[in-house]
This record gives sequence, C-alpha cells and structure tokens, in this order.
Amino acid sequence: CEVRPGPEFLTRSYLFYANRLFKALQFYYWDPSCRDPSYSLVIKGKLRLRQASWITRGATEADYHLHKVGIVFHSQKAMREVASWINATSGCGGFLRPGRSWAPGALYELLSAKSERDCTPALGFAMHELSLVRVEARYQPVARPQQSGSRLVEELYLGDIHTEWGERLHYRPTGYQRPMQSAVHHVHPCPACGIIYRADEHHPPILPAQAQLPMQLSGSWVSTHCEVRPAVLFLTRYFTFHGNNHTWEGYYYHYSDPLCKQPTFTIYASGHYTQGTPSSKVRGGTELAFRVTQARVTPMDQVTVTMLNSSEPGSCGLTSSWSAGVEQDITPTNGCLALGISLPHTEYELFKTEHDAQERSLLYIGERPTDGSSPDSPAKRPTSYQAPLVQCAGAPEEFSNYLSLKYSGKKDANGNEALKPLPVAFLLFVALVFLRWD
Repeated sequence: CEVRPGPEFLTRSYLFYANRLFKALQFYYWDPSCRDPSYSLVIKGKLRLRQASWITRGATEADYHLHKVGIVFHSQKAMREVASWINATSGCGGFLRPGRSWAPGALYELLSAKSERDCTPALGFAMHELSLVRVEARYQPVARPQQSGSRLVEELYLGDIHTEWGERLHYRPTGYQRPMQSAVHHVHPCPACGIIYRADEHHPPILPAQAQLPMQLSGSWVSTHCEVRPAVLFLTRYFTFHGNNHTWEGYYYHYSDPLCKQPTFTIYASGHYTQGTPSSKVRGGTELAFRVTQARVTPMDQVTVTMLNSSEPGSCGLTSSWSAGVEQDITPTNGCLALGISLPHTEYELFKTEHDAQERSLLYIGERPTDGSSPDSPAKRPTSYQAPLVQCAGAPEEFSNYLSLKYSGKKDANGNEALKPLPVAFLLFVALVFLRWD
C-alpha cells in the first residue's frame, strides 16, 4: 500500500505493450492499509522511450500521450467527494449532476483525447511519472530447505511525485517512487503481488490486514539499496536510535552514481528527538521532532574537497583544511553552508514501522521536500515516506563494506552488472503480459 504526499493511499498495476500502448490501473483508498477502496482510475495511452537521462544517471527519459482516463467509484461517499472537486473545475461543471446516485461498476470518462476534455486536474492527477523510467534486475537468494541458488527479480522505477500538491501537475521527475514488482519476476514472498495482479477497475485489490506496530525507536537501521532523491542525489543511510535517552546518530553516505559505488562525501549527524505522537493527518504514522546538534563531514573525492576548500571562510569547518578521506567537525562553524547544513537544526518528521513478508522490521521516515528544503516547521512535516530502512545490527564503521558487498553492483548470471540504463526492449515487459486489455 503506497503513501503519496497529501496523503493519498493507493496501489498500482501497469501493463506495457510491444506497440508502445500502455494501460495503467490506479486504485485509491480511504485507509493506509489499502483495505477500504474509494475509487479506481483506468489510464490508457502511448509511451515512447527516448534516451538515457542526462540529469538522473541510470534512468531513461520518455514521452507519453494519454488517450483516455476513466474513473470507477466504489461508494456513494467517494462519488460525492470527487464530483464536488470536478464540478468546481473550469469546463467540467456538468461532469456529474448534484444528487446523482452511485452506480456500482459504472465507468465515467475524465479525459478523452478525441473530445479534448480533461477533468483530471481536479484530482491532482498527472502521469509525469512515466517521463522517467528505470528497470533494475537482481537475483534474490532462495531461502528454502534443500534448495539453493537464486531467482530473478525485476523492478520498475517510475518518476517521483512532487511533495507539494500545487506542483504535481507540471513537475518533471528527477527521482523515483518506490519500485513496482514484475508480475512474473518479483520478490518472494509477496502477498500483495498476486492480489493486485488479478484486480481490475471494478474489483480493486483488498490487501491483507496488518497489525499496527507501536512506534519504538531503538537499534540500528540501514538502507536496503542505493537511494535516489530529486535533484540527482544518490545516497545510503544508516541510523542508530537510543530509546532510553531519546538520542540518535546517523550516517548519510553520498555518491555520484546510481550504484552507490563512487562516494563523494559522508555526513555524520547526531542529536535528540521528542516523544512521538500519533499523526492526525497520516493515519498509521507517528509525528516526532528531531534536533540536530552535531555534525561531521568526510569528503571522499577531489571535487568535493575543492568545493569545501573554496567555501567562504568560517562557513564550513577550518578554512582550506579539507582533504579526501579525512573527517572534520563542522559543529563549531554552525554547519556547512556549501552543503546546506545549518546547526543547531530542528526537523519535524513522520515515522512508521511495519513488518515485511519476511518478518523483517522496516522503518519509514518522512519523504524529503522535493524542492530540496528542510521540514523545519510543523507546516512542512511530511505526509509520505522515503524508501524503508531495515533493522540490523552492526557498528557504523562496518556499514560501508556491508552495503557495498550486499546491495550494490549485483551481477547477473553472466557476471555483468545487473543495473543498466533502460533498454528499448523494456516495452516487451513480460512481467505483465497476462493482464487483460478491457
């Protein structure tokens, strides 16, 4: 069950054809467990892959054209709410007459390329996510008695959704949402995969119930893969929380490539955090405030060293004293202006914990503002999440080796890197060929 800024709760199922046509299903819900459907969108159009992105390395840029968008309501309440949005939109006042009763299974047209009618902006709807695409292939070890080896896993990354509602309609992605799983070559176990795969706009997926976990911040948590943020940031994260005294420390490992193999700089930060309170805006989430009081920076390449040594005197550590691989405390200079770090600093956060299908503990931390700013006021508190961290054990100094060996640069069966720019052959995406075109 995905959480988009707003918040919006949804699941997605996309099908791509060899002739460049696509059909996308988006299922929206009232709840963060995706068990109470509100409405479904049916999106049909055409996608054309262009070239490797020169902004977001590892991604492919694409153009898309929408032919039709339809909506199916799953309750009278959903119909009334959405109709009120659409009827207030210019040119869409007659979309649904006031008092019209809900017709289960009826498909209402929101967008038609032929009639040049488009009532989708009222829903904050756009498919700009299709303008930035990437496929990752990796091998998942088979963990069963009397079995060894690995199975292929394919994941589709599409462009990120802007955290500000008003920017969504024209924002062009430079980062990604959480990946979609191939219907054939997906991670195992994946209880939701089959449910979403078999669903259609008239029968939205109802995901299995999950127990609500209490928010207990303690222990160490690590990224499961190289993460991509807007504005071309590649990084991995490692946090340790000390629940007994509400202190925390974290390492942010930054890289110049989408495999996280070419380090640029590392930030160590520490401080304390408040007692969490349940979020009234994002059900299932917990609101906290994090105070950053100390930070250290380690430049890892010559470009970063040159930038830091060229920074304004007194704005980032000792003037002209930076060298590659040597950590420096930036607390005395109240942060580092060149890296956008200000100390002391408070961030208003949104956290959530849950278990995955393998019973691993996952920690979700609020999504960073797309514009690169900081959630430094309660009004800027996130309403969606970044990729989850997995709970682990280990000392911070062991993290770099742990991550690079376990997650980065996986090889395929021929010994080649599994992560490549998206090939044109992706339009034959066999993961979804068994879905039907209604």
